[in-house]
Amino acid sequence: MTQFNDFDIAEHLTSPQDIAGYLEASFEEDAGDGLLIRSALNNIARAQGMTQIARDAGLGRESLYKALSSTGNPEFATIMKVMKALGLRLRATAI
Repeated sequence: MTQFNDFDIAEHLTSPQDIAGYLEASFEEDAGDGLLIRSALNNIARAQGMTQIARDAGLGRESLYKALSSTGNPEFATIMKVMKALGLRLRATAI
C-alpha cells in the first residue's frame, strides 16, 4: 500500500525568490476572483510566521487569517499592507 504525506507549500517557501515566483504564478493563474492570490498570500504568511506578519501589517492575527481565507474578501488596502509586511511589492507589466 502506498502512503502519501500531506504536502504543505509553506514548508518550501524558504527564499525570497521562491516566494516571489510562487506569488507571480498565482497572479498569472488566478481565475479573476482572487482566491488563488489569497491562498498564496496565506501560504507565504504561514511560511514567514502569521503572527509576525499580522503585527507588521497592523492587523489582528485572526483578522489576517479571515482576510486570507478561501471565503475572505479583504480590502485592497489590506492586501497591500500584507504584501509590504511580507517584503513584497505589486508590479504591473504589459502583456
